[in-house]
Amino acid sequence: MSEQISEINIDENHIIKERKEKLAQIRQKNKAFPNTFRPNITAAKIYAEYADYSYEQLTNSQIIVAVAGRMMLKRIMGKGSFATLQDGHIKIQIYVNVSQIGEDDYANFKHYDIGDIIGVKGALFRTKTNELTINVSHLELISKSLRPLPEKFHGLVDTEQRYRQRYVDLIMNKDSRDIFVTRAKIIQSLRNNLINQDYCEVETPMMHVIPGGATAKPFITHHNALDMPLYLRVAPELYLKRLIVGGFNRVFEINRNFRNEGLSTRHNPEFTMLESYESYADYIKMMELTENLVKSAAIAAINNLQVEYQGNIIDLDANFARLNMVEAIAKYNPQYTVENLNDSNFLSQELAKIAKKKLGDNTSLGVLQLELFEETTEAKLIQPTFIIDYPVDVSPLARKSDNNINITERFELFIAGRELANGYSELNDPEDQAERFKKQVEQKEAGDDEAMHFDLDYIRALEYGMPHTGGIGIGIDRLVMLLTNSSSIRDVILFPHMRGE
Repeated sequence: MSEQISEINIDENHIIKERKEKLAQIRQKNKAFPNTFRPNITAAKIYAEYADYSYEQLTNSQIIVAVAGRMMLKRIMGKGSFATLQDGHIKIQIYVNVSQIGEDDYANFKHYDIGDIIGVKGALFRTKTNELTINVSHLELISKSLRPLPEKFHGLVDTEQRYRQRYVDLIMNKDSRDIFVTRAKIIQSLRNNLINQDYCEVETPMMHVIPGGATAKPFITHHNALDMPLYLRVAPELYLKRLIVGGFNRVFEINRNFRNEGLSTRHNPEFTMLESYESYADYIKMMELTENLVKSAAIAAINNLQVEYQGNIIDLDANFARLNMVEAIAKYNPQYTVENLNDSNFLSQELAKIAKKKLGDNTSLGVLQLELFEETTEAKLIQPTFIIDYPVDVSPLARKSDNNINITERFELFIAGRELANGYSELNDPEDQAERFKKQVEQKEAGDDEAMHFDLDYIRALEYGMPHTGGIGIGIDRLVMLLTNSSSIRDVILFPHMRGE
């Protein structure tokens, strides 16, 4: 295998050497990398406007276009040649004839390489095979490609190389380009949906003095002028709720978050979230909003509420199911009963047996139930399901239920066996919040790197009074994975983090 790789590198280096020699000749003529060509139309617009024109209509109309793009195919045929230009995501054929452009330019064209970016001007016509084509009357080399593109029939097939060299992946793989076009549609749908409901889009700090808003291990940096540590945000939540205190009744942010955690098909240390908060709302309203946002995004992205994902058909059209954690465990694991799922000793022994986890003797019932849920049930939630009423011990920012002080008004949305959204009725009692922060600090001092700090300024904000509020966070990367049938989060992030080469 190493010999084969060496041969490939030798061949590629030889090609690069030849292309650099061509570039050197172009430089001698002062024609390298010109900045003069101006397209007047895109290939996409050509098809949109002239796809239905017949040979006769095009001949009679003499429609002159100027288009630029990357040459992906070239067929030299004596004094007349064909080539294919890729303009953005669309390819269009060009016909280059020596009688139209002259001997010198035609000789230059024959030395152009696949991957070169060129500009052409000419009249539209149809070939004998009825293909819409540009009859070139002028062409010029805009940018010389020094590196060869991957073999055209297979594209860039090495997965790691696709992630590392996304620019090549986007040139060669239409499926990859389509994923990111779909991603843009999803984000635009989420944004428009909230703006149409009178939400105000805001921006909050990326660097925090105190990391908060989620239980996660942060990245640490340093501010030289102030000589103080700063943390890349793990969530914007506490700043967005400060805005609720300040009188912004409906706010949202589509944001980048950073968590110093491991890499997996579902996790990237830098990821995109939508977070939104609404005054005078609760977690029931937020579940309704979440369901609406997901369904609307599916319509905008793929125009279908029946979504195929990794061999399953996900039905987004039906009302999303709602189960509490104990109900969900019992439903998908018939060996458990409601009684033993509320028995701490049983849960401890079960986790030690099935997950080889030995939790402390003082571990609360809520934490034990969450651990068992994650081990036995989460992956089985294929159809959209809200898991509701999370234990207080694992929900430090959520409001306690009026009917049961051991649970909170919180939900998580699971689709295709993974969490897609998290939301709750926000805790607006400053004294209760201060006690929750204290418990988080105790957990941090006991060795939990993901536990929260005590945010004194946030408590001060709550002491001015925050109305009861509902909030949600939706993982945009995972939503894009679902709606594009992508198995890895790296497929839906343009430049995912990778180990050093």
